[in-house]
Amino acid sequence: MTAPAAAVPQAPEEAFDGRAYARELTSAPGVYRMLGTEDQVLYVGKAGNLCNRVSSYFNKTHDSYRIASMVRQIKRIEVIVCRSEGEALLLENQLIKAQRPRYNILLRDDKSYPYVHLDTHTAWPRLGFHRGSCDGEGEYFGPYPGAHAVRESLNLMQKLFLVRQCEDGFFANRTRPCLQYQIKRCSGPCVAGLISAADYAQDVKLAKLFLSGKSQAVVEALGLEMERASAALEFERAARVRDQIATLNAVRARQFVAGGEGNIDVIACVGDAQGYCVYVSFFRAGAHVGSREFFPKAPENSAPTEVLDAFLSQHYLGAVLPDELILGALPEGIALFREVFREQAKREVALTVNPRGERARWLASAHDNARNALSQMQADKATWRARLEALRVLLGLDAVPRRIECFDISHTQGEATVASCVVFDEHGPRKSDYRRFNIEGITPGDDFAAMRQVFSRRYRRQIEAGEALPDLILIDGGLGQLRQAQEVAAELNMHSPRLVGVAKGPNRTPGHEDIWPAGASAPLWPGPSSPASHLIQQIRDEAHRFALTGHRARRQKARTVSTLEEIPGIGGKRRQALLKHFGGLRGLKRAGIEELRQVKGISLELAQHIYAALNLKT
Repeated sequence: MTAPAAAVPQAPEEAFDGRAYARELTSAPGVYRMLGTEDQVLYVGKAGNLCNRVSSYFNKTHDSYRIASMVRQIKRIEVIVCRSEGEALLLENQLIKAQRPRYNILLRDDKSYPYVHLDTHTAWPRLGFHRGSCDGEGEYFGPYPGAHAVRESLNLMQKLFLVRQCEDGFFANRTRPCLQYQIKRCSGPCVAGLISAADYAQDVKLAKLFLSGKSQAVVEALGLEMERASAALEFERAARVRDQIATLNAVRARQFVAGGEGNIDVIACVGDAQGYCVYVSFFRAGAHVGSREFFPKAPENSAPTEVLDAFLSQHYLGAVLPDELILGALPEGIALFREVFREQAKREVALTVNPRGERARWLASAHDNARNALSQMQADKATWRARLEALRVLLGLDAVPRRIECFDISHTQGEATVASCVVFDEHGPRKSDYRRFNIEGITPGDDFAAMRQVFSRRYRRQIEAGEALPDLILIDGGLGQLRQAQEVAAELNMHSPRLVGVAKGPNRTPGHEDIWPAGASAPLWPGPSSPASHLIQQIRDEAHRFALTGHRARRQKARTVSTLEEIPGIGGKRRQALLKHFGGLRGLKRAGIEELRQVKGISLELAQHIYAALNLKT
């Protein structure tokens, strides 16, 4: 009998020799990526001298436990040489946002900010709301802290400068001025003869100056125009300009910054071992338009200057920059930021540290608000943890659920059925993981079939991809929906997640829901005062909101397009061209046959069919 071969001992994995690696590096500027087991990205950094910066991690004993722990996990390092340190800063920011390394400071809120957009692709520019990339044609003013601040600014611009804000399709098909002209909120460029191109261009120029924070220059320009009109005996025009100046001065008097000019962001950073808060107050055109707090995900023992550096990089690089940033601490790379911001904005961006006078009071107020926001966030975290623990006790779980998913179905009598899946973890909602599902191929109004379909679509793909499943799944509905989910879970061999149905109580009163754990013979009833009940309500309501928003959007889209889809000869391209040309179905219904013929691809015969079909539907 042959003896079994002896097992060959595995050689221990060779430790990464960081000193030897750093000695071979170039002294040029660039970006370095520290990689751990299975090429997990641990850290992304930039350096003016790659050799010196990388070697500093291996040539001394680190006081910071965070850095020491990271260095021990390094298996290899990758570097990207750049032409300048400014280019390295931009590349570092892109890599951090894309790869989200464990040991970098990360902004959890990466939602794009809203802007006021001046669209200049036509002879009659328009002002409008914009969110997203600022690479398109025209000029962008902002960012603003929220949509409400943008809409307030647009409303103010209508009163002051009468620049149009209507969509291009609506504008191109006017034969008489709309209500905005009648109430003196627009100068009526859509109708020939109401305003000259030169006068409209002057209004656009003044609007740009005001949005750039140069309101005093606007007042001076209007004053000169009033004098010229008076000298030319155009007294009605002089009176209109006089009223415009009075309105502008009234607006300036109400502004938070007394006599202030320019666009300014005031940035305060506070933190402790429990977390950090960066608080930003936004001043646009000399007015305080709002504030916003950020809670960066920072490793333990991070310094406030590190957090501030990370915030400036991730928040402002690639964005529209204000005229001045007022900072509560001195960033480590302030000289580099000045250089990169100057190149990005094509002008000087002031970085003010330790301001005096009124600016010092704004900064002190921002620090107070940052401390309050951090305290509130920490209190919310404690409340959230308490609710999770109460839910664990209620459901008899072995551990607090680290990931919870909840499903809901929304439709109107079976029309445009949409299912939602919202995700919560130990920190609260994870909106980046939310998903919507358009439900097709079922009997309209069959909630059981809809739940079965969304549950199967959601988890079949995750199981096939080998992704981790949630610890707890909530089903908004009674036993019928829960049983559908159970059957799908059995088909997919999903054994780990706990399934729970949430049914409205007999009176449909919040806090009186029936909680049906899978396999239970009777529902649980925690009562309206239970923290577990509050948590279930919050998650269930969020799933309902997310589903309802998707359903309404799908239903509106279907009702807008369905009329055109029924007309023979109207395919996807022609339908899109018609809706774009007339600014939507409402404008299309008002169009005559000759106006319809102006659209590319629409013949006289087809225009007659469209006109007849739309007027018949009306």
